[in-house]
Amino acid sequence: MTHRIVVVGGGTGGTVVSNRLAEELESEIDDGDVGVTLVSDDTKHVYKPVFLYVPFGVAEPDDGVRDLRDLVDERVDIVTNRVRRVDTDEKCLYCQDGDEELDYDTLVLATGAKLDPDAVPGFREGAHHFYNADGAERLRDALAEFEGGRLVLSVVGTPHMCPAAPLEFTFIVDDWLRSRGLREDTDLVYTYPMERSHGKPEVAEWADPILAARGVRVETDFVVDAVDPDERVVSAESGAEVDYDLLVGIPPHRGDELITDSGLGDAGWVDVDQRTLHATAAEDVYAIGDTAALPIPKAGSAAHFQAFAVAERIAAEVRGRTPTKRYDGKTVCFVETGLDEASFVSFDYETPATMRQPSKPVHWAKHAYNESYWLTARGML
Repeated sequence: MTHRIVVVGGGTGGTVVSNRLAEELESEIDDGDVGVTLVSDDTKHVYKPVFLYVPFGVAEPDDGVRDLRDLVDERVDIVTNRVRRVDTDEKCLYCQDGDEELDYDTLVLATGAKLDPDAVPGFREGAHHFYNADGAERLRDALAEFEGGRLVLSVVGTPHMCPAAPLEFTFIVDDWLRSRGLREDTDLVYTYPMERSHGKPEVAEWADPILAARGVRVETDFVVDAVDPDERVVSAESGAEVDYDLLVGIPPHRGDELITDSGLGDAGWVDVDQRTLHATAAEDVYAIGDTAALPIPKAGSAAHFQAFAVAERIAAEVRGRTPTKRYDGKTVCFVETGLDEASFVSFDYETPATMRQPSKPVHWAKHAYNESYWLTARGML
């Protein structure tokens, strides 16, 4: 009888784990003992970090898009549909289109994080962002017309994808404004909803002197509760307000409603064992990437490392062995510090974040990785 492995989500986590399963279980798949199916509601795979560069004319949205079928091992079946609910007792997925149902023996949820701009009144009308293609292109147009004034980067809430991106944008836009002779005419403000400038204390300690040296005003404990697009004011729960000429916000995020509807976790994030990544509310269900409720940022590198661990665990289980592979919280991120320099951070559950000295070689290493990301998606790196 064929062991049915179903992966839900065609982002980094879902794509990498599907490819790693095809590699780990090659002989079992070829013999018909195992089947791997990837369910995605899109035929495209999007590498979202590219969007950071679109507002500055350094990249185009299409640079981060590939056909999912071109990235996934031919031994993996792809179903294009949206899963609306998981019945973990019957081990069945119910899909949105065509009333399609998929049975599974092992399930991997990699449904990612969703943007929820309407969670904050006025955000959609009054703020720009760079977290999808449309937002990045609109921000590019707005920056092209910007001639000075107050530019505010506001992190609306956490968690959010690409945790370094708010700082990266602030550092890059500072450089970009200087290159256009507009920095002296611009008041640059950065707001964050915690008592420091970043969720990781070590990153905040590293970033604060750089922000100060560049004349960026930092407002912490600024939990955005509304944007007034007519008055051009962003307000916080504390009553504090910051007026703006151009507002760039990190949109509110939420998990997929299918997670909540299936009783697997609150707010669309799956409660998991942080080492095994096994869902706590159901047997034979794993969650990886942004979907997993973990004490680490929602970064693509974390999804990548988790995918390798889960694929190895599932392969052991299929073969009747006790899985020993565990995820140690490993996360690595490049952090742009301007138009031509970058830093690098790494950490895990036990090791605090370590920042590297910004340099041009690290900046070019990040761009080299962006070009080679498609090897990562294929599970080759």
